[in-house]
Amino acid sequence: MQLQQLRYFLAVAETRHFTRAAEAAHVAQPSLSQQIRALERELGAELFHRTRGNIALTDAGDALLPLARRILADTETARLAVQETVQLRRGRVRLGAPPSLCTSLVPDVLRVFRDRYPGVALVVREGGSRDLVGWLAAGELDLALTITRPSGEQEPALAVTELLHEELVLVAAGRPARRKVRVTELKGRPLVMFREGYDVREATLAACRSAGFEPEFAVEGGEMDAVLGFVRAGIGPAVVPGMVAARSGLAVTAFAGPGLGRTIAVAHGHEVPLTRAAEALRDTLLAHLRDAARDGELPPGTRLLLP
Repeated sequence: MQLQQLRYFLAVAETRHFTRAAEAAHVAQPSLSQQIRALERELGAELFHRTRGNIALTDAGDALLPLARRILADTETARLAVQETVQLRRGRVRLGAPPSLCTSLVPDVLRVFRDRYPGVALVVREGGSRDLVGWLAAGELDLALTITRPSGEQEPALAVTELLHEELVLVAAGRPARRKVRVTELKGRPLVMFREGYDVREATLAACRSAGFEPEFAVEGGEMDAVLGFVRAGIGPAVVPGMVAARSGLAVTAFAGPGLGRTIAVAHGHEVPLTRAAEALRDTLLAHLRDAARDGELPPGTRLLLP
């Protein structure tokens, strides 16, 4: 049974005339009659009583008529749904990002994307880079913003585009220091520290150990909002990404020398092509960063890596 045959059947049922039905369907009358006969053979029953000047539905035709209308209506609904998705009027994007980027870069990008494609549903999942890579590999995310490894090694299953190099800075309550600080000056100064799994925590610990000491913690285990809240309360300073610091309202001090930093990238699975919606979100992200760099809106110490 073919959809075209059902369309011809419906045209004859509504006009009760083969010639007028053929004209409405924009097909030659012999071709329409041939397809109706083929449909009847397929179903094993005649669908019309054919008498000169009078075409009427048989019992089999009466039974088929509402089903044919429903099938063709569902087909049109499916066509429109796919068309809307292709044209980005509908769809879904699953984006993963570290909590630090969910409080800095991601909101601005999603606002622009939402304004352009209001019918596309957005799902955001927070996690450390290791978790994000695993979720991408498992097909649980379409795109992820990740922190690349210092060694430069990349996951072979992922397509990775480096976006930004961002400095890590020291934030504290009160006024900022008049000069930059060195990592060694953190020795003996209790820090507010993120929970395990945060890339910033690992970078801070690595920098302190490379400088020859183990950092002390005033409090540890917080998420991004909690860490900033503890700093505002005067419990201690914290090392945070520059884009987060710029929005925090806290005193910001950069590190001297090579300092601390991280490279932010966008990644997706090599073997899974991006959906139109995911591709549009990726394009929105890249355009937003290029515009911010051109207009001087990136925080101090944040450098665009895109061409």
